[in-house]
Amino acid sequence: MSKLRKFDTKVQYLKYKVLREVAKHSFDDNLLECYTDIPKTIVKGDKPTMRCCIYKERAIVEERIKMAMGGDKSNPNVIQVIDIACDECPMSGYHVTESCRGCLAHRCEDVCKRGAISFDENQKAIIDKSKCVECGQCAKVCPYSAIANSKRPCENACKVKAIGHREDGAATIDNSKCISCGACVYQCPFGAIVDKSFLLDVADLIKKSEKNQKYKLYAVVAPSISSQFSYAKLGQVISGIKQLGFHHVIEAALGADMVAFAEAKELTEKGFLTSSCCPAFVDYIEKAFPQLADHISHNLSPMATIAKYIKETDPDAKIIFIGPCTAKKMEFQKEKVRPYIDCVLTFEELQALFDAREVELDTLPEDVLDNASYYGRIFARSGGLADAVKQALKEQNLTDFEYKPIPCDGIEACRVALLKAGKNVLPGNFIEGMACNGGCIGGAGCLTHGEKDKTQVDRYGMEALEKSITDAIGIIV
Repeated sequence: MSKLRKFDTKVQYLKYKVLREVAKHSFDDNLLECYTDIPKTIVKGDKPTMRCCIYKERAIVEERIKMAMGGDKSNPNVIQVIDIACDECPMSGYHVTESCRGCLAHRCEDVCKRGAISFDENQKAIIDKSKCVECGQCAKVCPYSAIANSKRPCENACKVKAIGHREDGAATIDNSKCISCGACVYQCPFGAIVDKSFLLDVADLIKKSEKNQKYKLYAVVAPSISSQFSYAKLGQVISGIKQLGFHHVIEAALGADMVAFAEAKELTEKGFLTSSCCPAFVDYIEKAFPQLADHISHNLSPMATIAKYIKETDPDAKIIFIGPCTAKKMEFQKEKVRPYIDCVLTFEELQALFDAREVELDTLPEDVLDNASYYGRIFARSGGLADAVKQALKEQNLTDFEYKPIPCDGIEACRVALLKAGKNVLPGNFIEGMACNGGCIGGAGCLTHGEKDKTQVDRYGMEALEKSITDAIGIIV
């Protein structure tokens, strides 16, 4: 690994190494050797460095290899739990700490309607987990703040309450609630929750394109790519993608321009709309607020919109979306999107591909990525879509419509806005929903997850040659 390359945690670096080695074996056509070669490459020596024993370390690596090779095919969710890796976190819930003084008031007992509080021989409080419903009333009334609520990192990260646990303590994911945003993936300190990869499908498409010139391989890259690969220039990243075997690299931001233009008109026709750009947000509405599903924009996401245009122009094209989003791995499998997108990669997986094929980005010449306007590019951050729709209204002379956008930064903000919309008390008529905090620049599949400054995205947008949405999409509408 280049000394300039950064990974936020050792967990993320471990995940990357497995992806890189699987990709290497795929390109070398020796996948059958993955389970014998990779554990030895990742877990060296005969002493454990991450777990209780070397055998468990290797067993977990083998499970990571399975995820890198597509995961459990019987489970439709792209977010899955590696059971053997999930055994170190204490159970979530309210518990009594050593701060309990065994007071006489027993307010905790009085307030508990379930009779879950009792006392030991020292009059210290005890919580019966079989009766506790996690209401938290006991913690509120304790004068010593001696009752604490501990949540597992994955449960704390999951704002849609899709994470539970089995009797043996391993985490479980409720697919009926999960929106595949990947927040739990990044927050799990043991890497026990992983997004399954389609890396082998991408490698196969690359190998076939090299042998068969009947189709061309297109990469559609998310505008948040501008905040990734900090050790190289963006133009070098574009050159690197082409060196992998891609015929052309196109911005998903051009699709964002197209979507903003169409959504602005749709909004004026319907009067109230929720955005369709973030697949996790759309999934959240369909699962948690089905009564509002009719208000979701009928437009495809920017990814699917630009891919649809490419395939209409070049029917033999094969298109791979590259971005920060794990939910895109679910979106591209949907019936209405599958005809346009052939596979999805995260930035993490793209880095693994670069290194598997020994592509050194910082040594490459700079290529050009200039297909979209400023407004399409700023979709990468929260508020960008709302700004783009405002501009689209202006460019289409639809300014008589009173535009009142509600940009939602993260799923909790989305929930508040949707609750208000369901009660007809929302002070707006367009909900821009972004499941990840900060927008796409906070996606779970980012190469690094440090603080992303929205001004960085705006700066990248200002570099676009096309300054208006009309100019950007003029050649295709």
